Amino acid sequence: MIERLLIVGLGSIGTRHVRLAREILPEVEIIVLRHKSCNDIQNTDIDLCVTTLEDALKFKPQAAVIANPASHHLDIAIPLAEAGIHLLIEKPISSSIDDVSNLIDICKDRNLILMTGYNLRFLASLQQFREFIVSKRVGQVLSVRAEIGQYLPSWRPGSDYRQTVSAKSALGGGVLLELSHEIDYLRWLFGEIEWVSAKLKKQSELDIDVEDTAHLVIGFENNEQTNPVLANLNMDFIRHDTTRTCTVICENGTLRWNAMSGVVDVFEQGASEWQILFTEEQQRDGTYIEEWKHFLKCIDKDETPRVSGRDGLKVLQVIDGIRQSSLMGKVISINQLGEGSESLKIN
Repeated sequence: MIERLLIVGLGSIGTRHVRLAREILPEVEIIVLRHKSCNDIQNTDIDLCVTTLEDALKFKPQAAVIANPASHHLDIAIPLAEAGIHLLIEKPISSSIDDVSNLIDICKDRNLILMTGYNLRFLASLQQFREFIVSKRVGQVLSVRAEIGQYLPSWRPGSDYRQTVSAKSALGGGVLLELSHEIDYLRWLFGEIEWVSAKLKKQSELDIDVEDTAHLVIGFENNEQTNPVLANLNMDFIRHDTTRTCTVICENGTLRWNAMSGVVDVFEQGASEWQILFTEEQQRDGTYIEEWKHFLKCIDKDETPRVSGRDGLKVLQVIDGIRQSSLMGKVISINQLGEGSESLKIN
């Protein structure tokens, strides 16, 4: 059982992790590490707040949640891993591919749990959607359409979107990193990504220095299919009707997942309307609670996390390929990218 827990960062996601940790582990001692002063802390769920990594290590935490900006994840995660601390790192695992393999190796050598926080994998509706795909409910997959969009200024009510991580390249913002859930779950559903063709743009007048739109074509590895699966993925910060969907066109019909409604439905060959296969009641903290339970179980049972550090690295490799494709105007093979390749900045 975890007795001492460190949470790094106290933004919206860090605050949520503090609240859930207190709910799930009521007796745990919680320390928060933040770069700002601790003088304004009024959260009664926190036992101690510090502003330096050195002071955080004196606390001797057994596990840590890394929830500061992605560009600073590894600055904290690597020293914590070297100190023997299990890690749950919020997505993306970093803003750059550099040194992620090093972190993975450190955790492996010290028999530590390293989990990447792609919490969508804990949605019951997505899990059921995957089961319908794997079981070939309407036959072999032929083509995929995935879409994610939400107007950035509406993401965090009460916050100035221009000051958020999402809006700033230096902090790991932009649709590719901030909405990288899509890349992770598509890998989970359809296998490893072999190649990408992409166009990244800043289409809007939003006051940000990152891409707000990504149009991607993704090719998956063969997996013994005659014709490997192709997917179109559109991601944006500019859509006012918040959308997160995935439509899978198969031999004998079409499967569709709507994350916003929690519905999985099917349009079968010869049908005249969609048929609901699964409905999930939406719960604000549901996926994070399941993610927490899974993280603690992995620590207790020494099990491999559902979303590992290697999964986090794979997503970053795909993102590097997407950036190269957009800059060079050509298809990029993901397998030809090295694990230590320099990430490219998109203007």
